[in-house]
Amino acid sequence: MFTLTRSEHNPILSPDENHPWEAAAAFNGCPIIHDKKHYLVYRAMSEPQLLKEPHIRMSTIGRAISKDGEHYTDRIMLVKPDASFDQFGCEDPRITKIGKSFYVVYTALGGYPFSKDNIRIAVAVTDDLETVKEKHLVTPFNAKGMALFPEKINGKYAAILTVNTDQPPSDICYAEFEKLEDMWSPAYWTEWMSNLDAHKIHIRRLPGDHLELGAVPVKTKEGWLLVYSHIQRYGHGDQVFGVEAVLLDTKNPRTVVGRTKGPFMAPETYYEHTGQVSHIVFPTGAAIKKDKKKGELLEVYYGAADTFCAVATIPLDNLLRSLTGAEEKKIVRFPGNPIIAPRPGVAWEEKGTINPAAIELGGMVHILYRAVSNKNVSTIGYASSKDGLSIDERSDQPIYVPRMSFEMKAGSDHDFGCEDPRIMNINKRIYMAYTAYDGVTPRVAVSSISEKDFLAKKWDSWSEARIITPPGIANKDAAILSEKVNGKYMIFHRVGESVCADFVSSLDFTDEVVDECIDIIDPRKGMWDGGKVGISAPPIKTKNGWLLLYHGVSWSTTYRVGAVLLDLKDPTIVKARTAIPLFEPEEEYERKGLIPNVVFPCGLVVRGKTAYMYYGGGDSVIGVATVALNDLIEMLEY
Repeated sequence: MFTLTRSEHNPILSPDENHPWEAAAAFNGCPIIHDKKHYLVYRAMSEPQLLKEPHIRMSTIGRAISKDGEHYTDRIMLVKPDASFDQFGCEDPRITKIGKSFYVVYTALGGYPFSKDNIRIAVAVTDDLETVKEKHLVTPFNAKGMALFPEKINGKYAAILTVNTDQPPSDICYAEFEKLEDMWSPAYWTEWMSNLDAHKIHIRRLPGDHLELGAVPVKTKEGWLLVYSHIQRYGHGDQVFGVEAVLLDTKNPRTVVGRTKGPFMAPETYYEHTGQVSHIVFPTGAAIKKDKKKGELLEVYYGAADTFCAVATIPLDNLLRSLTGAEEKKIVRFPGNPIIAPRPGVAWEEKGTINPAAIELGGMVHILYRAVSNKNVSTIGYASSKDGLSIDERSDQPIYVPRMSFEMKAGSDHDFGCEDPRIMNINKRIYMAYTAYDGVTPRVAVSSISEKDFLAKKWDSWSEARIITPPGIANKDAAILSEKVNGKYMIFHRVGESVCADFVSSLDFTDEVVDECIDIIDPRKGMWDGGKVGISAPPIKTKNGWLLLYHGVSWSTTYRVGAVLLDLKDPTIVKARTAIPLFEPEEEYERKGLIPNVVFPCGLVVRGKTAYMYYGGGDSVIGVATVALNDLIEMLEY
């Protein structure tokens, strides 16, 4: 698992109206370090040419310089459209230094209207990053986004490129050259194309996916790291631009060592949503940066909304562990799962035992779970465990049942109840927040019991439940932060598809209800949590921040688990968020059930250095998984 953090300096490059050649856009940048300076080559775009035909925004290749990699100046036009093969524009450069020269490979537009017959790859060579000494047309066929490897592979120069970009399906392919001049040899490419399938890197998941090369490959201890563009439902109105990564074998880059299971980045911020073309993140550069505090970081340079240059960072070791599968062993399912399942003949839980809250008291882990009858009535059952894994005790009857009008269905004995509890110990009183469902609208309710009565199992001592969210608005997945924030209690809840928060002065809820929605996290369209998000277990306090697990639902309705790290002083601030899920359905009891492909935690207990995560599987049974707390925190490095 890893996080992705956008630079606070984004956009690092924006259009400059003082430079007509880049007045409309400055995007899709690729970095290189030379003489201790950061150089960025990028696609620059003018406003429409009103005195020329056609009236297009002309693309050129710009170059900017920075001392710190964050603030760029000294912007010049490096590559101009002055050859027949690029007379209508130069786009999306990738730069590699070979010997004493810099090779800027770019997309050349040789005709108008633009089509598969006139969009090809070209290369410009410069020794000083000021002037171009030679240019060549590279591919005689439709292609985009080519990059040269920064070192020879098996004694040969190597490149990676996207073929058939404008006549999908496109493919990312590998090429090798005995000498650099082969790169612009028509004879070389004719022979190469005759055996195209042998050069393809097979990373397409679905037939409708569109792939394009992203950054120049970066060499790591695990292999060549390639960041690329993955576009879902390409060409449709709901297409989603995402960023993915693949790890290629060091000696044979045609071989895939590992890859992300889906996009780890999609449009989220204003500068990614608003521009010449809305809702785009498009990777074009990558570099490894050494940080004194955070270690090695992968910098991902990308174009935002076809208007700006931006950069984001990922802890490199975390990314590599994810790609190689090394971190998959960190979260371990209990071999005895499921630990709780419906008991035949026990009517009140015969349909399902799911979504467990958990808390440690008196040396025991106490589990409160949602029990579902065949009439689809939900109540709360109880179980306990000494070791946190095996169940030692389990109630014969529900310990909490629907009592109030807001959790019962008038005139019916079907389809209502108390769902998905979360429990918190606040000042020696156990508070249970749960979803109260009256058969029409789910809302959040809270009841409490003293710690003493809880341990004594005096279940008739639960306080009268209070409904705490407004009528007519669906609201679920609630928990209370265990400490006050500026004198008030913080309550997490889900409205619509997002996780929200609100603050109240008292937990008796006699005068206040939760009537605000302070945004905490939203779905990331196109990613694993693109459908909806909701909190899982109540937040755990750590020295790094409040650790909050959440569930994310993809468009394929798979429930997975991610995590965020919230600021200690102001928990409305998200310091870090997992780019990929840390836990997802794998076992049969998670992939099958009343609702397949579900893992849904509501409880997290820390014992010593180990975190125990209690979750519902397949909306039918309950499992537990363990992970070292330090490993969980390290996954959230940012």
